[in-house]
Amino acid sequence: MRKRSLTAAAAALAVLFSVCVSGLAQPTKADYERAMGLRGKRQGLALDLPDRPVWIEKTHRFWYRKTVPGGAAFLVVDASTLAKQAAFDHARLADSLAKAAGEKVEPADLPFRMIRFVDDGKALEFEAFEARWKCDLASYACANLGPDQRRGRERNMSMWERGPAPRAASAEARTSPDGAWEAFIRNYNVWVRAKAAVAKEEFPLSQDGGEGDYYTYESIAWSPDSKNLAAYRLRRGYHRVIQYVESSPSDQLQPKFWTMEYAKPGDALDIERPVLFHVETKTRVAIPDDLFSNPYEISEPVWRKDGRAFTFEYNQRGHQAYRVVEVDAATGAPRALIDEEAKTFFDYSGKKFRRDIADGREIVWMSERDGWNHLYLYDGATGRVKNRITEGEWVVRGVDRLDEEARQIFFSASGDEPGVDPYFLHQYRVNLDGTGLVRLTEGDFNHLAAWSADGAFFADMRSRVDFPTVMELRDGRDGKVLMTVETADAAPLAKAGWKAPEVFTAKGRDGTTDIWGVVVRPSNFSPKKEYPVIEYIYAGPHSSFVPKSFSPYLSMQSVAELGFIVVQVDGMGTSNRSKAFHDVCWKNLADAGFPDRILWHKAVAAKYPYYDITRVGIYGNSAGGQNALGAVLFHPEFYKVSVSSCGCHDNRMDKIWWNEQWMGWPLGPEYAVSSNVVNAHRLRGRLLLIVGEMDTNVDPASTMQVVDALVKADKVFDLLVIPGGGHGMGGDYGQRKMLDFFVRYLLGVEPPHWNLAGAAAERQP
Repeated sequence: MRKRSLTAAAAALAVLFSVCVSGLAQPTKADYERAMGLRGKRQGLALDLPDRPVWIEKTHRFWYRKTVPGGAAFLVVDASTLAKQAAFDHARLADSLAKAAGEKVEPADLPFRMIRFVDDGKALEFEAFEARWKCDLASYACANLGPDQRRGRERNMSMWERGPAPRAASAEARTSPDGAWEAFIRNYNVWVRAKAAVAKEEFPLSQDGGEGDYYTYESIAWSPDSKNLAAYRLRRGYHRVIQYVESSPSDQLQPKFWTMEYAKPGDALDIERPVLFHVETKTRVAIPDDLFSNPYEISEPVWRKDGRAFTFEYNQRGHQAYRVVEVDAATGAPRALIDEEAKTFFDYSGKKFRRDIADGREIVWMSERDGWNHLYLYDGATGRVKNRITEGEWVVRGVDRLDEEARQIFFSASGDEPGVDPYFLHQYRVNLDGTGLVRLTEGDFNHLAAWSADGAFFADMRSRVDFPTVMELRDGRDGKVLMTVETADAAPLAKAGWKAPEVFTAKGRDGTTDIWGVVVRPSNFSPKKEYPVIEYIYAGPHSSFVPKSFSPYLSMQSVAELGFIVVQVDGMGTSNRSKAFHDVCWKNLADAGFPDRILWHKAVAAKYPYYDITRVGIYGNSAGGQNALGAVLFHPEFYKVSVSSCGCHDNRMDKIWWNEQWMGWPLGPEYAVSSNVVNAHRLRGRLLLIVGEMDTNVDPASTMQVVDALVKADKVFDLLVIPGGGHGMGGDYGQRKMLDFFVRYLLGVEPPHWNLAGAAAERQP
């Protein structure tokens, strides 16, 4: 009895010591409610805060939605006259929609965020109450157009399907441009028939198609002169199907069984090969495949307007070679117009841009070949680079428009100004010969632009995480500000306790590269207390993730509110910096930029004594879930507590395109080295795993294989499975479980007893 009492006393003293060291009180139920309700309270407090503008088709008018006292309003700006007005009568539309839908509708709280002007601007279409609606702007009569466009689960269950199923025949036919012929599939082969004749002449163009190696209707493409036809012959690969059991469906007692096609790394893929047909001579022309023998994917054939050739893009398995191939219409001879090869990976999913000019006589192409993402102008006749369009130690982030007549290209880029956040977007114009580079935006801001269809104007939203949004209308030629459309007012937000995140930089593992992140503190922050640190992580190499624009609410703020400092960092291996910065991820997803992140944390701690890096937690979802678990497996000396949700914990278990992009093909030992399953035995810290049983993005079995490995290694951990849950952190319940976990293991106190009602929840049993 005495031994038990001493043990209990020691535990109590340990908890008391933890609280005293941190200087933080035990979070109460009210604290949780405040933290989890932060989004709802803060979202509308910043006034005149605009959403992204949308240009109305080919006009010089755009609409946008902004916050107003009590809700939101829709407005329209006419760039030609610089006039701004309400997009419609909010009160009349609310009244009409309420009557038509039988629902309560408030003018400042309309049940939609997106609208579309139709009938030359005389009517609106939108989605609300699970239906599509059209409202006449003269009478304000609203008509129900039927169910909304949101897809049901049945469709989602085939989201990763690759390639068409074999069809022996198809009632569908593609008509030639001159209207004389139809091409169709019969017995897995391409056939052609005369369209106008009474007794239709028909004949096969191919005879080598079969059930396992067949021509696809989807790929049939006529030449503009109707003399030739291109089609793909497809050899079917392995179509993997993963299984789901929905344990607790809402519409029946018994579980439901679901299947979904889902290709994984290493799977044998469908192989498509282009074939050329001369219709007049009924000739099949084989195309040598030396330039495209091992495709991950081949794009659909596109004919030149003069019919001289067709082109397609070839992405080689492993993503280290990418080619634009042109096939001669007369001979079937292929040639590589563009041949992009990389020692690591060609980032086809995030940094590919191609635009053909003058029917392919010139081609604008994006490449990281010199170590930075830039634009090049190719000669379409020779396949050689005519000139660079952009160059320098900065990054082209996207092309907005190309003016062939003026021979100018308009694009967004970042990193061209030393000392300024290298992720901040700016707008630029440059001539296709590489001369006349002009920056169209200015200042130490992140600029998000929306261009009119003709490029005469763009609406620019400039902000920072610590500077509220200003929307300006600018001249598309020189970036001159024509009108300040909105200036957000964050004063009511600050009055309610909001504090802007702090932008913080520190040197990375190489000692020279700046690593950028943000620091979020609780609204009742005191520099006299010590705070545990929690990192929100997503280190997916397909982009960068630290917020750069103003927002009245970040999810990190809810976590911080319970007595933590929460941070987010972009370490090496993420995108939108140099190619070398990005290449750290190559066959090395376990790295996740942790050497840079840990140095960044230490730099913050060196500046702020209250930043306690002896108590560091981490959380993330999806690729962030993989990273969050990897933190406590590969860096247990630094990261002590992890909440990992829906992680792609072994990259052989996740979707093919994302994982082979970064981990390579054929599959090598790197996959096992980076696997959280293989390395589960390393666990030393505290771990909570969350998974949705119906996650159609990452196979839920990936998490359960971690569970299996942890059990076999005799490790202690927590597991939360969300019945019917998808690819997320479990909604409000999952968030509360995560907060409980951090409160218990970083603050060192027990969270409220949630199973007790009311005030009793504050007392521990």
